[in-house]
Amino acid sequence: MDRFRMIFQYFQSNSESVMNGICGLLALASVKIYTCFDFSCPCLPQYNMAYGLGIMLVPPIALFLCGLILNRQSLVMLEEWRRPQGCRKKDLAVIRYMCSSIMQRAMVAPVVWIIVTLLDGKCLICAFSGSVDPEKFVGFANASPVQVQQLLAKVPCKDDELMRNNTSRKAVSRYLRCWSQALGWSILLILIVAAFLARWLRPCFNQATLLQARHWSNYIDIEQKIFEETCCEHSRLFAHKCILHFFKSMQQEIKLHSFSLPREGEGTEGEEDLLRGITGQDQVNKLLKMWYYEKPPLDVSQVTQR
Repeated sequence: MDRFRMIFQYFQSNSESVMNGICGLLALASVKIYTCFDFSCPCLPQYNMAYGLGIMLVPPIALFLCGLILNRQSLVMLEEWRRPQGCRKKDLAVIRYMCSSIMQRAMVAPVVWIIVTLLDGKCLICAFSGSVDPEKFVGFANASPVQVQQLLAKVPCKDDELMRNNTSRKAVSRYLRCWSQALGWSILLILIVAAFLARWLRPCFNQATLLQARHWSNYIDIEQKIFEETCCEHSRLFAHKCILHFFKSMQQEIKLHSFSLPREGEGTEGEEDLLRGITGQDQVNKLLKMWYYEKPPLDVSQVTQR
């Protein structure tokens, strides 16, 4: 139990580091999945583009959704955005900061996938081999338009009988691979420059607003975790008390079967204090409803004055 509590406290105090680690693992997983994936272009004019773009874009969407699902702050942000006003005002700057942080982490794995596919070039060759201008290549000069489309669609399939002796297949493949790699390196360079500018231009903006947004976004996350932990502890103690009351009500039947009952007050010291006076189902429901609809203000002095 103590080890579990220590692990919980670690995740609670280092949620940002944990999320960075999860994003890094997703990025590594995306590279591993792509390297293990058996890419096999259909080499048909009707399906090449759909297949190539699908392999390039559909897995990043899935990885992006996984990044949102694994990020606990995404749910916390939605709850903070959708909750009623109550006694606590909602700060849109905090919500925007949380949204930006979530999106940045969730985009890591999809961007890695797209860059890896572009640098490899297979997806782009499969998707756009039929869109190449055949006049730029000598091997397609004597073919009819229909044959040209069929030959261009079979450029990714180097083992095809029609393309084994075609001298222009390698030229088209190199041409598209060069464009794919140039696009991949360009995207990578743009992202690096954007990250560099964001890092070095950040001190030029109002740091007080940024610190406030970061502080209260962490507070909302930690507050939710502590509230859930407290609710679990209260539920455990409440269930314990209800079970003890049940056994007390069955005292005569238990004595007939020679079961031993705990002594009066044994093991219950301090439980009444931990229950905080919430001893009924209606009280629990009212408490949870008040927490959702009437969020208490962030002012500890009110509690100390009482």
